Amino acid sequence: PWQRLALRSRSGPQWPARGCDAMRRHVFLTGPPGIGKTTLIHKIIDVLKSSGVPVDGFYTEEVRKNGRRIGFDVVTVSGKRGTLSRTRNDADAVNSGRCEYRVGPYVVDLPSFECLALPLLTKLNGKEDKEKKVYVIDEIGKMELFSEPFIQAVRQVLDGTDATVLGTIPIPKGKPLGLVEDIRSRRDVKIFNISRDNRDSIIQEIIATVQDCRKMNGN
Repeated sequence: PWQRLALRSRSGPQWPARGCDAMRRHVFLTGPPGIGKTTLIHKIIDVLKSSGVPVDGFYTEEVRKNGRRIGFDVVTVSGKRGTLSRTRNDADAVNSGRCEYRVGPYVVDLPSFECLALPLLTKLNGKEDKEKKVYVIDEIGKMELFSEPFIQAVRQVLDGTDATVLGTIPIPKGKPLGLVEDIRSRRDVKIFNISRDNRDSIIQEIIATVQDCRKMNGN
């Protein structure tokens, strides 16, 4: 079971390289909506943190009301929470007087998202945090990509050597998303395709790859 997974100590045997060659420095999960990408991210965070690996960043979480999904929140690894999106009826009060950014039935609360996500990325890019970390970005999708500062900050993190990114991106659908397609084609990114068949068995391989990529970044 995933709960029993642990990283090898520095003095003990090291994880074998699994799909992370000399160029790979970041890891992304992709797959259809609801396949379990965020659940996997949670499990990986738990394993890394319990093994002493510093982890920062954020993930998205469904928000439900009376059993009905009304939107998504963005939650930092440290536990801070902010609104990412709400359905139109639930977003009116939040977005009163603002320019609306919409994805399907959801209105994106861009100021709330940027207020939570950008300081984390800025701190990382500004080298204020001297400890090299695994940085979680879940996810890089349509809602988040309304933010141009977020796009620029993510590019800086990916191009730098101060963190190994563990992120999620959507599968290709409709109009291509520029940053997502750039990530998909980067030679320094290892992408795992998550499916119902492999989502319960792939965690060990992902963790091993993250560890290999951390070594490439000098962690």
